[in-house]
Amino acid sequence: MLGTRPGEFQPKHDAQPGPARAVLVTGSALAEEAVATLKMHNLETHYCEPYASSDAIAKLAADLQIEGLIVRQGKVDEAVIGASPRLRVIAKHGTGVDNIDLAAAARRGIPVLRALGANARSVAEHTIALSIALLKDIVPLDRAVKGGAWPKASYIGRDLCGAKLGLVGFGAIGKEVATIARALGMSVVVFDPYTTELPAGVQRETDLDAVLATSDIVSLHCPLTDETRHLINAERLARMQPTSFFVNTARGGIVDEIALVEALRTGIIAGAGLDSFATEPPAKDNPLWALPNIIVTPHTGGAAKGAIRAMAETAAHHIISVLDGDGPDLRSVANPQFQAATYAAG
Repeated sequence: MLGTRPGEFQPKHDAQPGPARAVLVTGSALAEEAVATLKMHNLETHYCEPYASSDAIAKLAADLQIEGLIVRQGKVDEAVIGASPRLRVIAKHGTGVDNIDLAAAARRGIPVLRALGANARSVAEHTIALSIALLKDIVPLDRAVKGGAWPKASYIGRDLCGAKLGLVGFGAIGKEVATIARALGMSVVVFDPYTTELPAGVQRETDLDAVLATSDIVSLHCPLTDETRHLINAERLARMQPTSFFVNTARGGIVDEIALVEALRTGIIAGAGLDSFATEPPAKDNPLWALPNIIVTPHTGGAAKGAIRAMAETAAHHIISVLDGDGPDLRSVANPQFQAATYAAG
């Protein structure tokens, strides 16, 4: 089984002879390095439109008789997974797999593999950027100056050094966020029941409500699951301080957006920075857009050049490993129902 990092892949088998095998990417073009690596293994890359419907993805998968699927945007449901009887592996171009029917894949003996850690630094940097912009009032000050005002005499800003950052979830991204925040002089507290060890200088909190009540910034870094859906709701937002900020670079479904709109509108919290939404792309009339105390970006936290390359290369390596007979990297398997013992490569 593989345990490699991007750029360290060492396949046990040469590329398979014969006609090229089809790999479908649900979204925009894959990094050139990944495409070249797939081609070396007789795998031809095909694309569908970003955020294509499941029906459109399924039709293309059936027409191409795909053997591998790399998931970027769009919903990969049972119809997509069952469209090609030759499909043997699904790789996520990232780590969040809430848009993939994991159980449907497991029933067909198909592993779903994540690009663990590939975009962690990029998302962490985006999280810190949103946090600084909120704490330092960058957007309202920008608007004021462009509108003809000059609030220098009256403005009193916040200190970044000494601000308390509360992290909900402490996986690869959360760890990177904590490292950067600590270097900036912020104090960091973590709520994550599944993390056993924390680095020096990072405090554990076993009560989520305590994190919400005492943090200057609350930032989400947990996956979207049945357990975490609407984890941040009206009741929990009400526990935050009216001077505090909320940042989400994880998944939109972790937050009750209606409750968040109300909390921002009524001053329950001071502001928010969002890179993910319950529905993507969001509706043009989303009530969030009317609020002056919010910064939004189009789920681009992991879209830095290095992260895009690393995610693509990792996904390509996962595809190659399975299709060339080496089997899946069990550490990256996202569908827990998948049983490697019953998996037959080839």
